[in-house]
Amino acid sequence: MRARIYQPSKTAMQSGTAKARGWVLDFAHASAREVDPLMGWTSSDDTQAQVRLQFDTLEAAETYAKAKGIEYDVQLPKNRKPLIRAGGYGENFATNRRGVWTH
Repeated sequence: MRARIYQPSKTAMQSGTAKARGWVLDFAHASAREVDPLMGWTSSDDTQAQVRLQFDTLEAAETYAKAKGIEYDVQLPKNRKPLIRAGGYGENFATNRRGVWTH
């Protein structure tokens, strides 16, 4: 049984990072998925692939995996530089704008 430990990225539907905190342990698929010929549904007999465990820290996730005898790979997050403008959002509506408002 193999697992992957990673820190989830923020969703594309919001600018905040509310659900991108903590670490997740996902199990890898042990068997291939099959397509049902009648309904077209994708199914699998692997129930471990449905399990997603959440931890506050990377160390907690690694400790759990070691205690349960689970082989794991850690994917470290790629942090990006925050985009912070000098005036922020209020700059769009400033009365002393030098340029034309193009929106």
